[in-house]
Amino acid sequence: MSETHETPEAHETPEAHGTPGVRGTPGVGGASEAHETPATRENQEAAQEPAATARELDAADPLAAIRDRFTLDDTVYLDGNSLGALPRTVPARIADVIAREWGELRIRSWTESGWWTAPERIGDKIAPLLGAAPGRIVVGDSTSVNLFKAVVGGVRMAGKGCTEILVDMTTFPTDGYIARSAARMTGLAVRPVEPARIADEVTERTALALVNHVDYRTGRLHDLPAITAALHSAGALAVWDLCHSAGALPVGLDAHGVDLAVGCTYKYLNGGPGSPAYLYVRESLQERFDSPLPGWNSHADPFGMETAYAPADGIVRGRVGTPDILSLLALDAALDVWDGVTIEDVRAKSLALTDFFLDRVAAYAPPGRVRPVTPQEHRRRGSQVSLECAGAGEVMAELIRRGVVGDFRRPDVLRFGFTPLYTSFADAERAARVLGEVLRELPEPVAGAGG
Repeated sequence: MSETHETPEAHETPEAHGTPGVRGTPGVGGASEAHETPATRENQEAAQEPAATARELDAADPLAAIRDRFTLDDTVYLDGNSLGALPRTVPARIADVIAREWGELRIRSWTESGWWTAPERIGDKIAPLLGAAPGRIVVGDSTSVNLFKAVVGGVRMAGKGCTEILVDMTTFPTDGYIARSAARMTGLAVRPVEPARIADEVTERTALALVNHVDYRTGRLHDLPAITAALHSAGALAVWDLCHSAGALPVGLDAHGVDLAVGCTYKYLNGGPGSPAYLYVRESLQERFDSPLPGWNSHADPFGMETAYAPADGIVRGRVGTPDILSLLALDAALDVWDGVTIEDVRAKSLALTDFFLDRVAAYAPPGRVRPVTPQEHRRRGSQVSLECAGAGEVMAELIRRGVVGDFRRPDVLRFGFTPLYTSFADAERAARVLGEVLRELPEPVAGAGG
């Protein structure tokens, strides 16, 4: 997804950002006594056993201590699939960058502080989380810009006679916009296809397919190994958008032979609002990768100032212009929270958290008020839970007022993102319990009245 994938518009209205705790339940803050009802008390008593179970699960959680590496409060924050929480290492690092590296060293920091090589160095820091070896990922620019590089660069590497680009029919809109623009520029057509049908739809005329690893709206995890293999069997390239999977589950870029991939860093990688995206190019393709955005940073001799462009070797040719140093180094510091953490442990906790949340929603929510659209099967589930709910916007606004922050997608989908590095089982239980209370207290919208 692009750099605009989940910004504050995700909450749709300013009211959805209401002050947590104004009408809170006990333990959430605000005037809980004034809002308490017999139904609320009954719900709290019924929740005592699940709450105890949540505490036991948190006590046994091998990742529990990682939560202390983030700046958090009493809010249940389940919107890390839009913007990750602030790692505690970031403020001091950025203060040093501003005061010392920029303030004192100034221009010398491009060499003495390693600014010039930061895009590749930080790419290598992300690489293990995506199953990539060093030298395969470069960090910089937005997701949209990297999508454009990947799609046009992929078309240029495709075989002669290709006439089409396949695009995930359920993709985040920006991916489709970029693909269509790239198709117009390269003389190809775009054909939307359901991800599950790519193996049946790809032909020898297909240059590449652009696919989301996890559906941003439903949380459905698509089969990256099988889809990539099917594309390769037809001679097409696989371009993957990893915005909703990077940092949440194993990807295996090298192992599965992915050709090109892009992703943002402000969701599960916690890089901060607008943090730079990344581009992955399979090692065997790097020599052939012809970027549609050649810039002086990707030149073989950037300070030679030659009028003719000669691309640098390796992943450096994925760069364009001067990197955004402040946000890049904030990301660098944010990635320190991954020290000692394996992506496999993160995935195991993600599935346990979402299982527990789905179980508690089923127990707490009034019958028929919500319906999970996120797959139950682990192999098809990302790290979010999406619930179809009439009046989703109003429900989410009330949840946020009570200290449970998720988001929603029009017309009727509630989204809850689970970031295993800092989300606890107690968070999951409380979110489900407060959701049940909100659904009981808000009138169900009349059919056809909108959501």
